[in-house]
Amino acid sequence: MTKRVLLGMLTPSSNTVLEPVTAAMLSGLPEVSAHFGRFTVKEISLRAAALDQFTDAPFLDAARLLADAQLNVIGWNGTSAGWLGFDADVKLCKAIEEETGIPACTSMLALNEILETTGRKRIAIVSPYLDEIQQTMVANYNAAGFEVVAERHLNDRGNFSFSEISEERIERMCMEVAEAKPEAIAIICTNMRGAPVAERVEKALGIPVYDTVSTVLWKALRMTGVDTRRVQGWGSLFRELHG
Repeated sequence: MTKRVLLGMLTPSSNTVLEPVTAAMLSGLPEVSAHFGRFTVKEISLRAAALDQFTDAPFLDAARLLADAQLNVIGWNGTSAGWLGFDADVKLCKAIEEETGIPACTSMLALNEILETTGRKRIAIVSPYLDEIQQTMVANYNAAGFEVVAERHLNDRGNFSFSEISEERIERMCMEVAEAKPEAIAIICTNMRGAPVAERVEKALGIPVYDTVSTVLWKALRMTGVDTRRVQGWGSLFRELHG
């Protein structure tokens, strides 16, 4: 029997996109499977109650249960560090590793690694989030040494509603930000159907598209020694930065 590769994904409770999309991306890798642990996330805003969803305790509760499956890696398949600050994910990975003994990664840290590795500093951001969330993310990226040259967002409080945004609308948002000629487009939300549109948007625009469901899977596969080029049809990320 081929040795199995078991990937854990910490998942917002109201999310319905990342699980089927992740499974679809892994469909050509029979030895790799993804396993999901949920914790409560119902709203994305800067209200205290919404921010409290992302304290360490619920993450670690879910991570401990995932760890029972003897996983190779645990990923936070979410984007909260975009507005909480990227250090939040650095600390979270350390806490997960200390709690479970399993290496950890996140969607946002993976996205930033990709942008740094490729040297793509002029970026555009596409998301469904509220004005206040988008403004904070743009400020955090600018402060981190990137130049956000364009953005589009839908001013939606979510989180379940993000899953009902059509692929066509996401494509239009990408086309709009492409007019500013970014070096990369980041689709930031793990309950929005960005990953399925990445390949065709890239072909239409000639600009790399990095979706945050894809970025955490890319990182998890690299951490477990799986050649990411085997993930085909989901964008240039898996071909360009393979391991």
